[in-house]
Formats: sequence, structure tokens, C-alpha cells
Amino acid sequence: MSAVTASAVAQLRARTGVSILACKQALDEAGGDEEKAIEILRKRGIAQAVKKADREQTEGALFVAQNPTTAAIVQLKCETDFVARSDDFLALGKEIAEYLLQNGLAKAQEMLAKRLPEAIQKLGENISVGEMQEIQAPVTGSYVHSNRKIAVVVGLDPKGDPTKAKDVAMHAAAMNPLYVHPDDVPAEAIAKEREIWTAQMKDEKKPAAILEKIMTGKERKFREENALVKQAFVKDPTMTIEKYLNGAAVTTYVRVTI
Repeated sequence: MSAVTASAVAQLRARTGVSILACKQALDEAGGDEEKAIEILRKRGIAQAVKKADREQTEGALFVAQNPTTAAIVQLKCETDFVARSDDFLALGKEIAEYLLQNGLAKAQEMLAKRLPEAIQKLGENISVGEMQEIQAPVTGSYVHSNRKIAVVVGLDPKGDPTKAKDVAMHAAAMNPLYVHPDDVPAEAIAKEREIWTAQMKDEKKPAAILEKIMTGKERKFREENALVKQAFVKDPTMTIEKYLNGAAVTTYVRVTI
């Protein structure tokens, strides 16, 4: 059973109004399941009402804070687009990202235990943190789309430079590569595609060796189309990302959406 995070405790506290300790104990007992923890608290007579129990957090915004070698990415979720665009919500997201960058994940989770209940009370709807990551690399670059629904962080080895890292992050936001290198595409994904290609070619009257050669070509194309380094660079389609980086290697790639 994984450890219960401070943000999970904070969210349960915001919904039930009971103490942090009681929320932590209930979540531990429930194996991290929030609804089961609420049931436990109600059976104990601690939680009389549950706030905003069934209101999903399908909106939100993404935030990135960065220094030359570290980037912090935060997915802050809420219920409505109106709140997601509000100054208070945007300020909170920036605050969390900056705090994560400066203090690390463990401290950031402690900070959330205090700040999230305050924000929920002030903004009047459920707010939670989805993904929250620290990305470290010799060189980092990031890009957050203007609507804050897509955020990308790219890490490069020491041969890279920040401007190119940011350009590659912007490219990845637009093109959504699933992997960094062609060899990163898992065997299961290839097997599924080969089933589709086989069905597409079932009526072709060609020797098995020729059909296999076609399949090999399709697999290579599929791997390259889904690999960041082999994609045509959006700012200059005459070169691939690999060529644009001019010898620098991508060490980390994180793309988060809402």
C-alpha cells in the first residue's frame, strides 16, 4: 500500500472539515481511497456532511517554474473554467510551482495541506493537485501553451542549450510525440499496429517475404512518427528534432495536459 500524500489529506479535510490527523488515519485505513475514508469518518460520527462530494474537477491549469537545471510542473485542477481563469487560481498555481522548484516535492506536499483548504474556501469549489513533478537535467527548457492546458518540460544533456530545449518543448506541445526515441515504442504497441496492418493487407496477392518487408517499413515509420527526436521540427520541417539539437541528447521529456 502506497503512503498517503499530504495533498490527499488536505483534499479530504477540505471535503469533511475534520482534523488533519483524523483524515490521515481514515485514509490509511481505507488504503488511500477517499470515498471509503469518508465513509469511515461518517461511521465514527466525525464527518457530518461532505462538501462538494460529486463535483468533478475537469477544468484547471498547468504551471511550470524553472531554473537552468530543474523544472517544476504542476497540474492544478478545479471544477469550472471560470475559476481556472481567475487571478486567485492562477496565482495559487504559480505559487505552488515556485515552491516546488525551491523546496522539493516533500515540502510542497506539506505546503498543500495548508494552502488547498484555504483556496477551496475562498474560491468555492473543489481544487486539487493532479500531477506534480520535479524534472532535473543538465539543461532544461519548458513551454506552457497560452490556454494553460498543455505544458512540456524537456531536459537535455550538457551539449544542449536552453533556447533549443525550449524550442523542442514547444514542438512537443504541438506534435504530441509519445516517446523520445524510436526504440522506446513498446512491443505491445507495435504488436497492435501489426495486427491492423495485417488486416489491411489480407487481400493483397504478394509473396510473404514482400509483405513482411512492407510491414517492416510500416513499423519503422510508426516508430519514427511517434518519437520526438525523429519528428520534423515544427519551426523548420526540413530538419528533424535530432538534427536541430546538433548532437545534444534528450534526457527527459514530460508532457502534461488538462
